[in-house]
Amino acid sequence: MPYSDVSHADDLDDIRAAAAGNRLAQSALVTRHMPRVYGLAYRMLRDTALAEDITQEAFLRAWKVLPGWEPRAKFSTWLHQVTLNLCRDHYRKKREQIMEELPERVDPDLRPEDRLDQTQRTEWIMTAIDTLPDRQKEALILCALEGHTNISAAEVMGVSVEAIESLLSRGRRKLKGLMKEQTRGTGT
Repeated sequence: MPYSDVSHADDLDDIRAAAAGNRLAQSALVTRHMPRVYGLAYRMLRDTALAEDITQEAFLRAWKVLPGWEPRAKFSTWLHQVTLNLCRDHYRKKREQIMEELPERVDPDLRPEDRLDQTQRTEWIMTAIDTLPDRQKEALILCALEGHTNISAAEVMGVSVEAIESLLSRGRRKLKGLMKEQTRGTGT
């Protein structure tokens, strides 16, 4: 079942059971939400170990609030907000991030030279995204890479939908400008 098809009711049932100590319900929540939480943390930090730590911390915080959970927002939205805040905290503590690994989706049907070109493009895009102001970067990662809707991303970031749209627009405009500069610089 696609992530967006998870019903709020399923989460609420599992939250109640998990809060009561039901290990199967806890496992269901982790299985359902961990890939997206880890993906968000990894895309924000681009460090496997750090993303794993952030994911673990997000779920530890979730377990602490489950007994008193008030469904003001979807559990997934709250969990993404916690994850994003943990990533922000990490950036505040350590502003200089060195990109060691890049997420890449390699098409096994590509020729080696095309695969190299795809890897270099992915590397360039991720480096370009890193140059954006933090809020634009967060909005782009949530919407373009994580698949959040503008409404969902606005909830996660704690801003209005209009603010998300503005952040996305400015971020995309800056990326296009960087792409034009890159194209001129390489003569292609």
